[in-house]
Amino acid sequence: MQPLTHLDRSGQAQMVDITAKTATVREATAIAIVRMEPETFAAIATGNAPKGDVLGTARLAGIMAAKQTPNLIPLCHPIPLGKVSVNIDPLDRPADISDDSPRDRPGYRIQATVKTKGETGVEMEALTAATAAALTLYDMAKALEKSICIENIHLLRKTGGKSGDYHAED
Repeated sequence: MQPLTHLDRSGQAQMVDITAKTATVREATAIAIVRMEPETFAAIATGNAPKGDVLGTARLAGIMAAKQTPNLIPLCHPIPLGKVSVNIDPLDRPADISDDSPRDRPGYRIQATVKTKGETGVEMEALTAATAAALTLYDMAKALEKSICIENIHLLRKTGGKSGDYHAED
């Protein structure tokens, strides 16, 4: 196991020195799943939520959050972001599901992709974007339902950098 780079020799938190690294193209994609009752899903899908355009607002929140990542995560480097995209796709409830588990409810799959040419990766920016979009979706729809469930936030893939490419297992 490699030593933790965000700790100095005495165990204190430190920002990693990236000044000697070469700038390369780096990209990361993260996802979040937001599950809800069918009535809430339908209201969002048809644009009938009390607060307005839930998906558009969540998409913008994700983009804005990616740009604010170093202000939210203490040891993240402020890096120029070349691209941030947030896609939100519906997840319909499978017709053959018979129990009432939150995982079996309809919802949305949020996918955030961030790209830069820099000395460090954009995994945290992608994760922050997906999370903020999911939280905003909840905020915009909480008047309809308090039991909305945010789940499975994780890094889907990343490319570039010293550690190479990563793809999550399906």
